[in-house]
Parts: sequence; structure tokens; C-alpha cells
Amino acid sequence: MTVTTTSLTRAAGVCAVAGGVLFLAVQINHPHLDPEFATTTEFAIRQTMKIAFAGLSLIGITGVYLRQVKQTGVLGLLGYVLLAAAFLAMTCVEVMGVVALPVLAHSDPRYVGDVLAVATNGTATSDLGLFPALNTGVGLALVGGGLLFGIAVFRARVLNRWPAALLAVAVVATLAIHLLPQVNERLFAVPIGVALAGLGVALLIEQRNRVGSRARTADDARLDTADVT
Repeated sequence: MTVTTTSLTRAAGVCAVAGGVLFLAVQINHPHLDPEFATTTEFAIRQTMKIAFAGLSLIGITGVYLRQVKQTGVLGLLGYVLLAAAFLAMTCVEVMGVVALPVLAHSDPRYVGDVLAVATNGTATSDLGLFPALNTGVGLALVGGGLLFGIAVFRARVLNRWPAALLAVAVVATLAIHLLPQVNERLFAVPIGVALAGLGVALLIEQRNRVGSRARTADDARLDTADVT
């Protein structure tokens, strides 16, 4: 199997689509997070889906960024670094969640409850060390990175622009979660998942068009050579 830029770009597009779809799927009928739920098989499955979402999305945005690195400039670089850091940190947090929380839920349910409360924008009653700061940092990186990355991709005009615009708007909209406590916070995840999947589809379509254009150019060149001879 020969690894080419085209195949890597296509793989990145597929990863972005898969990441977006997983992010949407994990929100469906998501139960309330508490120590009891942390000991269930469903918790482990949903955590694994979140790990896959973060990892696949990281690969996906990397492919999107590298396809238009020159066109997005410094703004794209800053957005990519922040967004990549957010997805990387998410991966680490979700891995620790699926590995450690089910065990701790039996011995220290209060601690697990506080961790889950902070993870869902609540407050803790015990000392969680640097976890609240990490959780806040991930959220800020996601908002800042998504906004800058979305604007940069939109301005680059290389891919279809609507997913980039949706991403920028969707991440900023998450800031309203605290202002709208009556609204299910998981609804704010829906446009983010759609935007990520849309970026993947846009990357796949653009790559297909480029390959088709190259093939037509090569055919034209062969025809011109044949006419000359």
C-alpha cells in the first residue's frame, strides 16, 4: 500500500466526519452523570465514544488545516493549535474518566460526584486539585480555537465555507450555557458535531475535485501531444 498525500487527506476527511457523527451520537439520551452511572457499562461505552470523538476530530482538523495552511495564515495556525490542544486534553480527561472513575465510584463516590459535576459545568464541594482549572482551560481552548479556526477556514475559501462558519458560531454559543440553565446543555453540542462532520465532507469533496481536475489535465496533455505527433 502506497501512502500518498491524497490518501492521507481522504483519511483525515473520513476521521472528521466520524468524529462529528460520534459527538452527535453520544449526546442522544445521555443520562445524568453521577457516581452510580459511572459504574455502568453504558458509562464505559459513552466514554469510549468520547475518546474516539476527540482523537478522530484531532486527526480531522489536522487534515483540514494542512490542506490550506498557506491560505489560513497565522490566524489558522493559532486556531489549529488551540483546537488541537482542546481535543488532546479531552482525550486525556476521557481516558482517565473511563479508567479511574468507575473504581473510585465505589470507594469515594463524593469525589467522583464532584468530578462529574465540574465536568458538566457544575461546582464541587471538595478539593479536586487542578481539575477545575483544566476543565476551564479545555473549554476556553475549544471556544477560542474553534472561533479562530472557523474564521480562518472561512476566509481561506478553499473548502465549502458553511461548516467553518457553523463551527465558529457553535463554539461561541456554548458560552450561553450558564445563562440558559433551563436549556439542555447537550443541545449546544449538536451544531459542533455537524460542523466537524461538514468540514470532513468538504475536505473529501475538495480532494475528489482536485484529483478529477488533475486527471482531466493529464488527459488534455496527452491529447495535445498526440495532435502534435
